[in-house]
Amino acid sequence: MSFSIYYNPLDETCKNIVGAIPEGKKLQLNLFCYKQEADSCDSAPFAPKCDAFLCIRKDGQAMRHYPMQKTDFGWTISLKIKAIGLYFYHFFIHNVGYISSDHAVKGILSGQVHEEFLLTVYEKNYRTPDWFKGGLMYQIFPDRFAKSGSMPDINGRIQRNDWGAIPTFSPNEQGKVLNNDFFGGNFKGIQEKLPYLKELGVTTIYFNPIFEAASNHRYDTSDYMHIDPFLGTKEDFEKLVKEAKLQGISVILDGVFNHTGDDSVYFNKYGHYPNVGAFQSKDSPYYSWYSFEHFPDKYSSWWGIDILPELNENSKEYQNFIFGENGVLKTWLKSGISGYRLDVADELPDFFLKKLRDSVKEANPDAIIIGEVWEDASDKISYSHRREYLQGHELDSVMNYPLKDGIIHYILSGNNDDLLDTLRHLIDHYPKQTLDSLMNILGTHDTPRILTVLGGISCKNKEEMACEKALLSPKNKKIAIEKLKIAALLQFTLPGVPCVYYGDENGMEGHADPFCRRCFNWNRLNQDLISYYKTLGKIRKENLAVFKDGVFKEIYAKDGFIVYARKKGTQSIYVFVNNSSKPFLLNFKGKYEDLLTQKIHENKRNIKPYEYGIFKKH
Repeated sequence: MSFSIYYNPLDETCKNIVGAIPEGKKLQLNLFCYKQEADSCDSAPFAPKCDAFLCIRKDGQAMRHYPMQKTDFGWTISLKIKAIGLYFYHFFIHNVGYISSDHAVKGILSGQVHEEFLLTVYEKNYRTPDWFKGGLMYQIFPDRFAKSGSMPDINGRIQRNDWGAIPTFSPNEQGKVLNNDFFGGNFKGIQEKLPYLKELGVTTIYFNPIFEAASNHRYDTSDYMHIDPFLGTKEDFEKLVKEAKLQGISVILDGVFNHTGDDSVYFNKYGHYPNVGAFQSKDSPYYSWYSFEHFPDKYSSWWGIDILPELNENSKEYQNFIFGENGVLKTWLKSGISGYRLDVADELPDFFLKKLRDSVKEANPDAIIIGEVWEDASDKISYSHRREYLQGHELDSVMNYPLKDGIIHYILSGNNDDLLDTLRHLIDHYPKQTLDSLMNILGTHDTPRILTVLGGISCKNKEEMACEKALLSPKNKKIAIEKLKIAALLQFTLPGVPCVYYGDENGMEGHADPFCRRCFNWNRLNQDLISYYKTLGKIRKENLAVFKDGVFKEIYAKDGFIVYARKKGTQSIYVFVNNSSKPFLLNFKGKYEDLLTQKIHENKRNIKPYEYGIFKKH
């Protein structure tokens, strides 16, 4: 006779709180033991005679061992963890072995510890904005979305009057890519497109940087307190924000607080501004904002790019400029915005992020703070330091790059394992209020267009990316769009808030920057794809409860066919995706409506290869 052990932190019978836990909350962990006969399946749970221990350590501290109580089904332990932080744990059963995690989160019994389970303990009053959850984000690169009127003449800027053409990508004679060609997208153009965004179901616009800067991407900030003149005025911006709110759409801005441009009010390397910048004199009021190795020509810059001098977050003067009553954060919150997405959050120290959160929430407790983090944000190590993003004092949410990668791998390979493993880890590691607020992306200004990725075209260099062969043929584009529809279905129905990168709903193509930042083609709309995105947005809105904070339930997953549910109380939405060449039979009780086709199915549904749907009880 032998026995098997069952532990799954996503099963409430094993762990009474799924995911991260608040400090001081009672946590109960149960290990189930099943007797195994020689030629039979697992029988009922039984109480073994051996002893079991919970082995748990706070990150950076020694492991502590707690004896577990024997029960009729195995072992149990209850405890309260009063210190916020990141914890790692496993179980040890005397004379049997260790229970630790495999790649899919579920426990495995072995003679040694594999990957430990992770437990995030967060501050008990940690909340994330409810208004954001259940909605739909839309990311706009301001120079390329919509244009109304003409551009002003500004020295050093190249005006492009060929909307939709290829952005300049070649270096100049000095070997630098200046990104100083502008197509003229502006606030008035965006305001004219608000009805279009409302029809898509958009509830939040996320803008790439809008402050005055020398480049078209505007990550090289020249002046945090002034709108870039190509976009309009502060009055234009506030009018746009006000009109968007009337349409039920909030606005969040890109906060670029790790670096400025060298051509800025603060650094003033070229003397374009009348004040004295840090590059010009040690007596400049901005000198403490930067770190010089050898004044003035050798200074810290973002990733060694000298046009982006790095800011010194330890500078009290800089902190007051960002966090103060009349500082950057509160100034733009007073203009009606609803939060910030933080550029390169990994490079902003924890103390800085905590002060940032205090400043933002003091001005507007309901403002959202989203960090650019490309990995699992719960146990992220940045510059040899474990980060504290999701413990209640820093971020509300992060960009969900792990899910993006999982979706793309699933669509391209037909293998569902990585996608589901990613989901299990996110659910297990993140606070529920963060999980519901995740910024679910398929592409951004930093990545190739999702349609290009799904189309499978690869290029060796930017010259190849710029040529006609970098675009999909009509036949291959049609195939890629069908893949995109599956990807969007997952993006819109999995936990978190989907964020559509402008033009993805119109089938835009493009490889790496700047080709993923081309102009939206308003003269050539893919009405079928846009209609599909509108339908997904409508489904989210009409079933807000389950998509706002409903739980995720994995029902079936095998050979590329996955079925899952989103549940809240008595309401349930079921999603299936058959990303394989095999047919499947879906059995259920009663009548269900496919919300994508409005067809009613009773008791069963034959699923064709590469078919997908969203079901609801009829």
